Amino acid sequence: MAAVYTYQQLASFAKNIFLQMGCNEANAETATKVLLSADLRGVDSHGIARLTGYVRLWEAERINANPNIRIVHETPSTATVDGDKGLGLVVAPAAMQIAIDKAKNVGSGWVSVKNSNHFGIAGYHAMMALEDDMIGIAMTNASALVAPTFSVEKLLGTNPIAVAIPAGNEAPFVSDFATTTAANGKLEILQRKNLDTPNGWVQTKEGLPSTNANELKNGGALLPLGGDRDHSSHKGYNLGAIVDIFSAILSGANYGPWVPPFPAYVPMPEGMPGEGIGHFFGAMRIDAFRPAEDFKLHMDKWIQRFKSAKTVNGHERVIIPGQPEAEFEIERMANGIPLLQSVVDDLNQLGKKFDICIAY
Repeated sequence: MAAVYTYQQLASFAKNIFLQMGCNEANAETATKVLLSADLRGVDSHGIARLTGYVRLWEAERINANPNIRIVHETPSTATVDGDKGLGLVVAPAAMQIAIDKAKNVGSGWVSVKNSNHFGIAGYHAMMALEDDMIGIAMTNASALVAPTFSVEKLLGTNPIAVAIPAGNEAPFVSDFATTTAANGKLEILQRKNLDTPNGWVQTKEGLPSTNANELKNGGALLPLGGDRDHSSHKGYNLGAIVDIFSAILSGANYGPWVPPFPAYVPMPEGMPGEGIGHFFGAMRIDAFRPAEDFKLHMDKWIQRFKSAKTVNGHERVIIPGQPEAEFEIERMANGIPLLQSVVDDLNQLGKKFDICIAY
């Protein structure tokens, strides 16, 4: 049975935790907003359940609560940003805003980031561009939990990609997906529920198929999108590799098996070639291609046509990317955010550490 909390209750708790970590008011507010956007949109694996993980990283001195986020190289349309070991929840919005500002000036903006940390859901950052009639793109690399096709070694992260595209009367198109069959957070949810994974999510340390949600703890690996070669896992591997290169090799962050792990208790990789975790952001002005109103009119038509598609028996509708998340956001803002008891217990322990209670 899940406990239900209002957005305001969780936001107050999270902000106070970030303040206790030493974040200033503005950074604590930003970090809270980004973190809880995941819970609102139904991406429970990346929301308040991860708060303890950020605290542990801070305690391990891997997070700078008030970073000096700065541009270290730029052109009119591009920039490389050093996140100064900041919370990715703070560094990423700052870098995305730089991309948006550059797009306002020259039509598009592209920003690669080094020396950052886990940035929450990619979709939040991509969606920042929507308010300015821009297409937003966000991606990040992550610690190596994924075995490339035919490999038993873990060399890539779940490496998500998000693209947000404005529409007119319709809700925006928002595609936000891991380049693995499932994100690691989905495994964590199954572990909390003591459930197995579907086929194609994980493999054993020997490279054999498995449905054990705890397989990574046994030395196994997540699988690229597709699951196996017969189901085109090489395409998921390619996507994850592209994210790794754009996010890290382009910026000077760590890549491949050297990306810092999210759990603070996991030792840092040896021989790290870069600085921190890497991200990549893009913003493109619609009116750099055609009048924005014309574009949004045709996005509405595109969305409406796909919504009206004839469905397979047993399915009520064709889903537009971002549609379920937008529906979750409306419902959860009105009726509250459900948390598994294991998450509530974890947050209560965190609250005791800082003498902060979740109002309930």
